[in-house]
Amino acid sequence: MASKTEESATASAARRPVSEQAPTLTGLLAEPRRMKILEWLQEEGSARVRELSTAFRVSEATIRQDLERLEQDGYVLREHGGAYLKTVQQQVGAMSLQHVENMDKKRKIGAAAAALVRTGETIILDAGSTTTEIAHRLVTREALTVITNALNIAIILGAIPGYAVHMPGGQFKAPTLSLSGDKSVEYFRNIFASKVFLATAGVSLDAGLTYPSFADLQLKEAMIKAAAHVYLVADSTKINRTSFTRLSNLDVIHSFITDDGISDSDAKEFERRGIELIVAV
Repeated sequence: MASKTEESATASAARRPVSEQAPTLTGLLAEPRRMKILEWLQEEGSARVRELSTAFRVSEATIRQDLERLEQDGYVLREHGGAYLKTVQQQVGAMSLQHVENMDKKRKIGAAAAALVRTGETIILDAGSTTTEIAHRLVTREALTVITNALNIAIILGAIPGYAVHMPGGQFKAPTLSLSGDKSVEYFRNIFASKVFLATAGVSLDAGLTYPSFADLQLKEAMIKAAAHVYLVADSTKINRTSFTRLSNLDVIHSFITDDGISDSDAKEFERRGIELIVAV
């Protein structure tokens, strides 16, 4: 029998309008679809066949074949009715994140973002490898109030004298070391911060902000609404990249902090749309 969490996730996928899914979803060939499924698992840690079948609009038999191939390739382990990411237990034990590529770019972005935080501020830090780099560079500040859904960020900043670190409730997501779900959403609906530093899987001038799965969309919306100023932090490899689900257009972003890999044409287009561009060097 499916758990309430699984039923909720499946129902959520079914209710999502097509416009909130990546525009290239329909008619995905097998290999691109498998990579999207892998991205989903790298975000969520596990998934049910029924849930993926509904989300990707293919048969359960097709999803089982996709998961079998991903298992053969060494990415996942299948279980009855679904699969989970093979590296989850090792990763959580080491308190490491799933996405650790382009770390040189992320460290520069982290330093540029941390430089914008003033003593005594209340800020929100989203979960992710780039926001973790921001946290590492905030340890020498004073009297900060940090609200985060990321367990690793709470550990980094929680022992700093004079800091107040708050976390929501919710369901633990192993690959991102974060808390998610309805309880997390409700928590962020009742707070106010001067700044939020938001992570993303893809930032496209056409599709906007996109993510690997449905689970965190409402949470990120709540974070955005809870802050006076929204900073998107993403390295340049995520520009014009589209993931599985769409959060919103770019008009919810006030500032975009990225690295010097951004093209001149993209930089001009972000600025033309009224988004402050901060290039970390």
